[in-house]
Amino acid sequence: MISEQFPWLTTIVLFPLLASLPIPLLPGSSNKTVRVYALGVGLTELALILFTFARYFAPQESGLQLVESYTWVSQIGLNWSLGADGLSMPLVILSGLVTTLAIVASWNVSLKPRLYYFLLLLMYSAQAGVFLCQDMLLFFLMWEVELVPVYLLISIWGGQKRMYAATKFILYTAIGSIFILVAALAMAFYGDAVSFNFTELALKDYSLPFQLLAYAAFIIAFGVKLPIFPLHTWLPDAHSEAPAPVSMILAGVLLKMAGYGIIRMNIEMLPDAHVYFAPFLAILGVVNIVYASLTAFGQDNLKRRMAYSSVAHMGFVLIGFSAFTTIGMSGALLQMISHGLIAAVMFFLAGVTYERTHTLDMTKLGGMARKMPTAFAFFTAAAMASLALPGMSGFVSEIAVFLGMATSDVYSTPFKVFVIVAAAIGVVLSPIYLLSMLRRIFYGDSGEVVSQVPTMLDIRPREAFVAACLIVPVIGIGLYPKLATETFDAKTVALSNRVQDTVMLVAENPSQPMFSALTAPQLTASNGEPDWVRVDMVTIAYN
Repeated sequence: MISEQFPWLTTIVLFPLLASLPIPLLPGSSNKTVRVYALGVGLTELALILFTFARYFAPQESGLQLVESYTWVSQIGLNWSLGADGLSMPLVILSGLVTTLAIVASWNVSLKPRLYYFLLLLMYSAQAGVFLCQDMLLFFLMWEVELVPVYLLISIWGGQKRMYAATKFILYTAIGSIFILVAALAMAFYGDAVSFNFTELALKDYSLPFQLLAYAAFIIAFGVKLPIFPLHTWLPDAHSEAPAPVSMILAGVLLKMAGYGIIRMNIEMLPDAHVYFAPFLAILGVVNIVYASLTAFGQDNLKRRMAYSSVAHMGFVLIGFSAFTTIGMSGALLQMISHGLIAAVMFFLAGVTYERTHTLDMTKLGGMARKMPTAFAFFTAAAMASLALPGMSGFVSEIAVFLGMATSDVYSTPFKVFVIVAAAIGVVLSPIYLLSMLRRIFYGDSGEVVSQVPTMLDIRPREAFVAACLIVPVIGIGLYPKLATETFDAKTVALSNRVQDTVMLVAENPSQPMFSALTAPQLTASNGEPDWVRVDMVTIAYN
């Protein structure tokens, strides 16, 4: 089916890729030409995204909009199928904003600038494709295309251990991608009709064992990228070695691709399996929060500490996904958007610090507030947002996740108390390691490196512009959350209602008691009714 409207989504996906192709042919030998060209492409793409969604997208509708479908490779059933809803639209805007600002942040790149900006624009297209595609094979293709630019950007423009970090990144994520492909093919060929379309896959009547296996495969794949403990170890290495603009995209957008995948595949397509796996997601979220927060204390490398902070913040996303409430799901999506903005500005400011001092070792820094007061102000604002200060977007999203879990009618009270109290420990720990980071960098006497620099240039207007473009929406969402939530409210309501209906069907079916397939054999209670031995965490959570 060929859409009768102008192919706005296809243009959004393909424009950065097509615009990147002439980069090797640009005239002139200076870096300025390619920088200005790449920035022009980035700004045009961002403007195209904002115009398309402002003009043609209706946030109050929960279904797919702007649907485009074209036959691409009919022999293997691959269609160029795109569509937008409340899950994808805000993440495409986030991707456009962060990637465009990353191009601005890359202004001083002098090593192979043509290749560098080509890879950034290629990644720009792949990110939009992941969020907008409605075909499983196309999703896998876009997911794989996105890996190559990240690998090259780290391995060529990274730090001293860049090859180790890049190789670890590509191995982890490529192995995870195998699970996506296997699960996708299994779902496509399940039943009588073969289809890779998201909507058709979501309507198939999968058996419970099949759903459980497919869900596990997807959660492993997306758990690598999110990341979920213990699949997270590539992230601190990648962040510590990647150039700051790449870290902006890595933390601001790429982690959100995994969160989007969990919502789209695990929750929307496999709701029966989600009922069984949700308590485990909540436990993994708690582990992410507590483990990463404690580990952050031991990091002297500035970007490694921020990386573990990202792991902790993604734990709240997992808890929100598992809450079975609209506010919990909304909080998880808001946390993804909020963290995308906050992490991007923090890694950008870490790059500004490195550019002045040529070190990320916090033991060698100190006293920078006197030399870089404006950078100190931006860094403080970003840290306050990251530790969920009221008035910032992080506070709203984390509170929504807590409320979503607390008001859930699905879980037992002891389980909810455990999750909330354990996650609250992370909320207490995050101000400690973030404020300690500020103290070590900006307060006290000048450190070993800072004292050797007689004059240190404060943040430039271009750098202040990048930081402000990320901080302003963080504050705006914190003061008025509807700026973000109204874009996905209709979708989260529909999605949470569907999952809650699935919970009720499983709970009310006497022949299929909650988690009977995963627990001990049936026993007979004193009243003659079947009873079930509640021995594992899943059963404890629900019963």
